[in-house]
Amino acid sequence: MRIDLWLIGIGTGNPEHVTLEAQRALREAALILVPQKGPDKSDLAVLRHRIIADAGATAPVQEFDYPTRDPSLPYKDRVRAWHDEIACRWQDAIAKAKPDGPVALLVWGDPSLYDSTLRIASRLDPTPTLRVLPGITALNALTAAHAIPFNTLAGAVTVTTGRRLRDHGWPEGAETVAVMLDGQCSFQALDRDDLIIWWGAYLGMAEQILDHGPLDLTGPRIVAARAQARADHGWIMDTYLLRPKGLT
Repeated sequence: MRIDLWLIGIGTGNPEHVTLEAQRALREAALILVPQKGPDKSDLAVLRHRIIADAGATAPVQEFDYPTRDPSLPYKDRVRAWHDEIACRWQDAIAKAKPDGPVALLVWGDPSLYDSTLRIASRLDPTPTLRVLPGITALNALTAAHAIPFNTLAGAVTVTTGRRLRDHGWPEGAETVAVMLDGQCSFQALDRDDLIIWWGAYLGMAEQILDHGPLDLTGPRIVAARAQARADHGWIMDTYLLRPKGLT
């Protein structure tokens, strides 16, 4: 039986990021799925439950465990297999609950920006009818926290990943580069002395950490702060923006 699947962006950790549209959808859902990502990230599940409660939702909540990736596989194969298994767990959770109406899934940040929820949803059988409710992204939260514009005047922004920055260096012709999904502090691979970095971790959360300045001076501080924060919390989500000095 085909289901209605609502993918609800919930922002980056501040319950006040959740839109009125998202709250209404949670109240109207027949089932809400909540992922469990292990004890190190239990606070993320707690936050999702708080958002559900704050919205006044009364639908049953079905939790499911996230699988781990197989490190023996090449990167893209590893991620595809991981997505396949996540889709199976969604399917099992929905079948177990037998909802009589829409199924809601809370998505960290926004479902469309460097998030694979939409790709995973396409693996369900039958393919669900999708509704996507946008949320505040890590990039929104980063530029707001630093009180900076995302782009220079009439300038373009390249959004990329830490992996691509490490493998390919500074994107050709780029003016502003926003980097997502970087667990390796890949800015260390850039051989440039003219860059400013704006970095943030746990954006929107009480644990939020910010730093910015010339990359050659600020980069080592970020590496140390990131390592300490990960040791303290057991996990970290961060992002950053790079731009040559003097551009506005």
